[in-house]
Amino acid sequence: MRKRKIVKGTLVLVFLVLTGSCMPQFFHRNKGKSISHGSPGKGSLENGYLIDYRLKNAKYFSLTSYYVLGNGYLNSKVYHTLKDAYAACEETCPERKFYYMECSSHNGGKQLIHRTHQNGMSVDFMVPLKKGNRPATFYDHWGIWHYLLNFDSSGKLNLNSKVEIDFETMAKHILALDNAAKKQGLKIKKVILKINLKDDFFRSPTGKEIKRRGIYFAQALSPVVDKLHDDHYHIDFALR
Repeated sequence: MRKRKIVKGTLVLVFLVLTGSCMPQFFHRNKGKSISHGSPGKGSLENGYLIDYRLKNAKYFSLTSYYVLGNGYLNSKVYHTLKDAYAACEETCPERKFYYMECSSHNGGKQLIHRTHQNGMSVDFMVPLKKGNRPATFYDHWGIWHYLLNFDSSGKLNLNSKVEIDFETMAKHILALDNAAKKQGLKIKKVILKINLKDDFFRSPTGKEIKRRGIYFAQALSPVVDKLHDDHYHIDFALR
């Protein structure tokens, strides 16, 4: 009986903690303008905008990250950039559903699994996958575990070599982000993608346009950071 009460009390406590963590996201309303302080590696966010959990052709990747950890906040300009870019992708990639990943916390600052993402100007994006000429969507639903997926130097998934990164769709998305960012008075400051994947990315038709525009991709990364950026690409935005 005593053990049952302890278990019941623990479950109630966990429920209350989780509910308390989720409430700010349920009741948040975007209004006014955001102010980003400092840098992605050492900064904060004032009046952050919470990205929609779901859009017509895109979705936040994890319920836990979004509601419990509260990692879906952005500078208002970045928020509008993402929404405008996905609207453009409805035309350029009509068959594709995209997934955006972790952004910033409500007030910015340090996060559980990121050294950066501190001022609302950084976003992780899930790499789109394909199997043959068709989108491969099974691994899109892994939530936070998606960060643990590994790809070889040509972009093939280690768990299933028939599944590979769709570099052309990825490039179309980055191009849409670049166009939308300019309208918000922003620019893409930096893209982080695993170093040995960049050549295949820039060989894609739209990847060539990304290179022509001079959008900066990180040239060198520490082994740990490099290894972590094959399943997703990280983008830092900045004021123009």
